[in-house]
Amino acid sequence: MACVLAVRAVMPPASDIVKVAIEWPGANAQLIEIDQKKPLASIVREVCDGWSLSGSEQFALRYAEGPQLYITEQNRGDIKNGSILRLAISPMRAARQLLERIQSHGIDARLEALKELAKLSADPSFATEFINMEGLATLARLVESGTQYESYIPLFGEMLAFTLTAFLELMDHGIISWDLISVSFIKQIAAYVNQPMVDVSILQRSLAILESMVLNSHSLYQRVAQETTVTQLITHLQVSNQEIQTYAIALINALFLKTPEDRRQEMASTLAQKHLRGIILNHIIRVNRPVKAEMAHQLYVLQVLTFNLLEERMMTKMDPNDQTQRDIIFELRRIAFDGDSDPSGTEKRKAIYIKDYKMLGFTNPVNPAIDFTQTPPGMLALDNMLYLAKVHQDTYIRIVLENCSREDKHECPFGRSAIELTRMLCDILQVGELPNEGCNDFHPMFFTHERAWEEFFCVCIQLLNKTWKEMRATAEDFNKVMTVVREQITRALAMKPPSLEQLRVKLRSLSYSEVLRLRQSERMSQDDFQSPPIIDLRERIQPEILELIKQQRLSRLCEGSCFRKLGNRRRQEKFWFCRLSLNHKVLHYGDLDESPQGEVPFELLTDTIPVSDIKAVLTGKDCPHMKEKSALKQNKEVLELAFSILYDPDEALNFVATNKYEYCIWTDGVSALLGKELGSDLTRSDLDTLMSMEMKLRLLDLENIAIPEAPPPVPKEPSTYNFTYNYG
Repeated sequence: MACVLAVRAVMPPASDIVKVAIEWPGANAQLIEIDQKKPLASIVREVCDGWSLSGSEQFALRYAEGPQLYITEQNRGDIKNGSILRLAISPMRAARQLLERIQSHGIDARLEALKELAKLSADPSFATEFINMEGLATLARLVESGTQYESYIPLFGEMLAFTLTAFLELMDHGIISWDLISVSFIKQIAAYVNQPMVDVSILQRSLAILESMVLNSHSLYQRVAQETTVTQLITHLQVSNQEIQTYAIALINALFLKTPEDRRQEMASTLAQKHLRGIILNHIIRVNRPVKAEMAHQLYVLQVLTFNLLEERMMTKMDPNDQTQRDIIFELRRIAFDGDSDPSGTEKRKAIYIKDYKMLGFTNPVNPAIDFTQTPPGMLALDNMLYLAKVHQDTYIRIVLENCSREDKHECPFGRSAIELTRMLCDILQVGELPNEGCNDFHPMFFTHERAWEEFFCVCIQLLNKTWKEMRATAEDFNKVMTVVREQITRALAMKPPSLEQLRVKLRSLSYSEVLRLRQSERMSQDDFQSPPIIDLRERIQPEILELIKQQRLSRLCEGSCFRKLGNRRRQEKFWFCRLSLNHKVLHYGDLDESPQGEVPFELLTDTIPVSDIKAVLTGKDCPHMKEKSALKQNKEVLELAFSILYDPDEALNFVATNKYEYCIWTDGVSALLGKELGSDLTRSDLDTLMSMEMKLRLLDLENIAIPEAPPPVPKEPSTYNFTYNYG
């Protein structure tokens, strides 16, 4: 018998056998082997028999740690060796019991039931059973009848908060349509948002529910727009709680996004009348606290939606036969040249107009309207020019007359420049494009002026004129000048100036000579010298640098990283942590309740994968979890940050990195563990940087000395070897 046991001990476990521990309150845990080929019901029956429990159909298995989700036939493949499970009542039984407790008359019992419901609602299996029992309708009735109990039921606010949390979690599974929500429920939720004084937790959940309604149903958008006052939403932006501010601006963005195109200008005007921009500036941007990532994203979304109002003018061609539009061009000429009194005679007047339009820099001086028929920028360019001429008249006249006084070959064509600059700014700020999920690239300066777009154009057209002079450009250099101006603007925007005045300061420092210096510096830092000795030196150094990068990647994996779990809502994320053992032989990972502030000990990471079992690392669309979730296929940001580790027998550990840097670190690190080439963008960047630094250090004494194509000749041997060095 001992021999048989010894043989079994050394035999590798079958690929479909998982060793786990199963807990039951008041009893010792069972250590069992789960055969993944057996029906789950049979495994539950065996576990119940181990504790002499009857009615195994009333029980199910759940994870004992992390989100504690139920184990089903669909997700049982996720069970890992060493997992701790718990025997629990089945989802159907749990749903029935909770529904009965919620409808009981005992306040304490109802409160405890709602607390448990808010937690269990995140589980898809439980959510399905609870919804099938008309549980959502019960929660909706509790909300709809809430006001009549509010004054005399103790703990009402806490009960309502858990009710709304559970409702939102259940709806996020997409089991039923938002269109089934009743009008009275919408009115009640809107009432909580419109009340001047309401509990923070209730307000937060109410704002989130209304946002989901607007984003998921056109009919509900119309109802929410009727029931929710913009004035009250803006009031919520003036509180000190940034979470409430974030939810409020998210709802404003949702309403803005779903507003029909023909009414978006009206919506924007309403927000302007309510001083939304100034409130955001004074209560969010300029307060003495950092803007969190989700708030930054919402400000970016509002910035994009605001600029997208320009799309209609950007894509509108000028009608050369429209006299009203032609009068705008005439007004530009009048302001520039003060032509109040027209000369007598049609032909003479026409000749003067052609001359003036040529001095204004139009490509078609005979009929300048032709210049505005290309989209983009269409009529938006003419709007910008008219704003400059009327609001900054002195600047406009100076630019025009200054160029008129130059030599013909050096004059900067104002009309053509303004049109091309408008097209460039539309491209830089992505006018007309939808916001990118996860992008936080908002610019505080655009919240400092009611006409931020036009003022931005006015600053940039002055920059263009200045750069033209610094480059001593001619008409043939037009495209070259525009390239330099684009670089100046993008470099200045990257510095995130807090105001338009600070933008001017940044642009003044980015003169043409400074741009050349920056280009030269960047080029030198990436320079690939072509002489044979340098090439040979690079080839000798590169393996050392790659090994250094590899060791850095493995060191970062040993420190570990936190990853987010994919969910339906951004603001209620779940986290898990993964790190490599110090001997580089095992990956440790496990779920976390919240994002960690520092290093997570190995003891808290209960799941492991031996590095020897890892077969490959897959990225983007090749990841198993990207193939399964069709909704994520359209999310470019998630695809760019997703990767999976495949390991024996045929399992995968799926990751979604928090940013591009962590994505590169982990894909490089796993590749290093597998002995494969490090191919990320970060590796290429680090290699270029470290190679350049090492090359400069080794060639430091050769600064400004020409490096020969061939090595120098070997000197003759000395006449005698009788010499020493005295270091004394």
